[in-house]
Amino acid sequence: MILINLLPHREEKRRLRKQAFFVGLGASAAVGVVVLALGYMVQQQMISSQTERNEFLSGEIHKLEDQIKDVSSLKAEIESLKARQRSVEDLQTDRNMPVYLLNELVRQTPEGMYLSSIRQEGQSVFVSGVAQTNERVSEFLRNTAYKSEWLERPELQEIKARALQSKDARDPKRLFDFSVRLSLKRPQELSAPGKAASGPAGAASGPNPAASAVKS
Repeated sequence: MILINLLPHREEKRRLRKQAFFVGLGASAAVGVVVLALGYMVQQQMISSQTERNEFLSGEIHKLEDQIKDVSSLKAEIESLKARQRSVEDLQTDRNMPVYLLNELVRQTPEGMYLSSIRQEGQSVFVSGVAQTNERVSEFLRNTAYKSEWLERPELQEIKARALQSKDARDPKRLFDFSVRLSLKRPQELSAPGKAASGPAGAASGPNPAASAVKS
């Protein structure tokens, strides 16, 4: 018996190939969708983890900023207290400065030289007086420039000679009127820490010959 296939086998094969193609295409699309979904989930998880880290870092940064503000406020309070302490120390020191000044002028004024006026303006001291010779004035300038604890930077403002009335007209005597500007040191400006203590000690224990050398 001979069997004859009357169906169009070519069309059937073509249909089967199309069906397999669409099945493969659907499977590929499904796999792609699954891969995209997995990638999206992983990405969202990474974003969430990074967001948590950012929030943690932001919280720590805010804590550090608060601590920095506290430290800054403490530093400002410390500086304010130091400024007040310096003001009190300056007031206590300024109260004794006239004593130190007079004793220092007495120590540094050479013989043959007399001070007639002393005027203080802040840290500047203006003295004027009479000297027997120019050398006495020079010695006074050297003493206050290099040997004084409390005085520095002497500047000769004026010096002029005037004749002194004498019985012997052949041997006229002269005196020299002078004025000098000095800078007064503060105790904290002294080079050695012990000098600030030595000044008051000298002022308290030493004799007071100011009346013989300084005339108000």
